[in-house]
Amino acid sequence: MNDVKSAQQPQLLFVDDEENILKSITRLLIDEPFDVHTATSGQEALNLLDRNRSFAVIVSDQRMPGMSGAEFLEKAKKLVPDAVRIVLTGYADVTAAVDAINKGGAFRYIAKPWNDEELVNVLREAASRYTLLQENKRLTEIVHRQNAELQQWNTQLQYFVQQQTVEISKKNDELNRFNDRLRKNFSDVIQSFAGLLELRDKLSMSHSRNVSEVSARAAQDMRLPSEDIENITIASLLHDIGEIGIADVLLVKRPETMSTEELKDYMLHPVRGQAAIDGIEDLRKAGVLIRYHHEAYDGTGFPDKLKGDQIPLGSRIIAVADLFDRTFAQLHDKKAVELAWNSVKQEAGKKLDPAICGLLEKPLREKYATVAPKAGIREVELLLKDLAAGMVVSRDVLSGTGILLLSKGTLLDQKNIQALRRYEQVDPTQRGVFIWAMR
Repeated sequence: MNDVKSAQQPQLLFVDDEENILKSITRLLIDEPFDVHTATSGQEALNLLDRNRSFAVIVSDQRMPGMSGAEFLEKAKKLVPDAVRIVLTGYADVTAAVDAINKGGAFRYIAKPWNDEELVNVLREAASRYTLLQENKRLTEIVHRQNAELQQWNTQLQYFVQQQTVEISKKNDELNRFNDRLRKNFSDVIQSFAGLLELRDKLSMSHSRNVSEVSARAAQDMRLPSEDIENITIASLLHDIGEIGIADVLLVKRPETMSTEELKDYMLHPVRGQAAIDGIEDLRKAGVLIRYHHEAYDGTGFPDKLKGDQIPLGSRIIAVADLFDRTFAQLHDKKAVELAWNSVKQEAGKKLDPAICGLLEKPLREKYATVAPKAGIREVELLLKDLAAGMVVSRDVLSGTGILLLSKGTLLDQKNIQALRRYEQVDPTQRGVFIWAMR
């Protein structure tokens, strides 16, 4: 227990060539919490310090034979730099005490003869100073060690975050590709569905696709939100889906030539169209546009007699593109575009929203300019192997069983040329592809 207690107490080293002084100091400190060691010369003290570097306080007399206190403290500083050093000196040796302070780094000096109480207080202060210094070093070491560990953890965390970021980025890329594929598949399904509708009504072949292309272009020019553009695109492709439920004979008649009963049945097709896709949540907004695409701006349309801005914007856009395409399809004249546009202008303010008519004039003229025959242009029938990007299709391209593959006016690119070659393996046709060519 004594050894443990001694190890826990600050160790003090007193150096003086006079034995009686060392004994006096030892007696003075017997009740103090110090582990006291003594040496009678500077060399003896250095030997002791060489074996034990744990001294908290070193007190040395200045006047000693062989090695002065200042010299001893200077050497002791190299062995135990943290120890608090004190020099004892007479009044006549103040210069030597200053030298000890400067060279040996002495904490302070005490004049002989000393006051016992003052000496004890100085030693307590010195021991406390040493303890604080060691605790500060210990805590500093802990901080440095923890900082090093923290830096290591931070490096590992950064690496982990980087790895996770790379992995998340890969997953996001995969998810984006998957979502893009889903969107494309969804779009392809809608396109295929529209093709099936046109397959039933051969007089309206490519009608839905033409209306969709112009309506989507107009919605984009109007800078509508992307969701609205998508709904208008889908609704325009499927706007005649309700005609599946009407008699075949009505498909070849214009509304003005129908009987009262026939017209009554025909006027139900927008409602049937909405009902047909209402079970698909993502198509419900498009279904609303389908329901109202036959409403008239002046309120004389069907099925709900809406008028003006009561009619959804998308439905008003589809109505203009629908009328233009149906009129254009009946014309076979170089002035077909102008004649079809005149029919639109005649209905502005009646069936059609005049503001929307103005907004659609540019996309309509640009779209159908590639379809109407021009002076100096002739039709040429080419085999699939002879098609090239940049050619314009002059007639609807159908598969062997009559499915619409490309509508007239389509500008060929590598993608749709490859699609035609792929369909040729699945549903071959005996005809080539008609394109416009210079005479």
